[in-house]
Amino acid sequence: MEEIDLVIDMAKDTMDRALKHTQIELSKIRAGRASTNMLDGIMVEYYGVPTPLNQVSSVSTPDARTISIKPFERKLINDLERAIINSNLGLSPANDGEVIRLNIPPLTEERRRDLVKRVKGEIEVARVNIRKVRQEANEELKKIQKDGGSEDEVKKAEERVQKLTDSYIQKAEQLMAEKEKDIMSV
Repeated sequence: MEEIDLVIDMAKDTMDRALKHTQIELSKIRAGRASTNMLDGIMVEYYGVPTPLNQVSSVSTPDARTISIKPFERKLINDLERAIINSNLGLSPANDGEVIRLNIPPLTEERRRDLVKRVKGEIEVARVNIRKVRQEANEELKKIQKDGGSEDEVKKAEERVQKLTDSYIQKAEQLMAEKEKDIMSV
């Protein structure tokens, strides 16, 4: 049935988006190495408009422990510095008038454990979102059955949705294992 395939395709797309969102959130959790992704989501006032930091400056990682931020306009340097301080990243910017440098301190064992807890929290959110998609898909399938759809077809579709859910939860678990290994490696 076309309707059933449509429900399953929509569920797959939504689970894909949930997993991509989780990957983005995990990339923001630093693992002791400098990454330009750490600054994603930091907004800077640019001519009165909140603008992402990476759109008003050149961001690079000259080495594993440093992020270098060179604003496109020199007058923005203080605004960039303020935005980084207010972002709660726990990093202190060093400003030489031309470039802002962020030194990434090595992680302590305690901090690594805290980061692993954050990763597990993000993965749990992903699991919940994936299960929610499964629930919504199953509700749609029940509606199709009420509207005259074949009971056997709906049962098969529910099994397909469950297999899809299991595979996406497995992918989320894999993301967690990779990130945990990354954080715990010194």
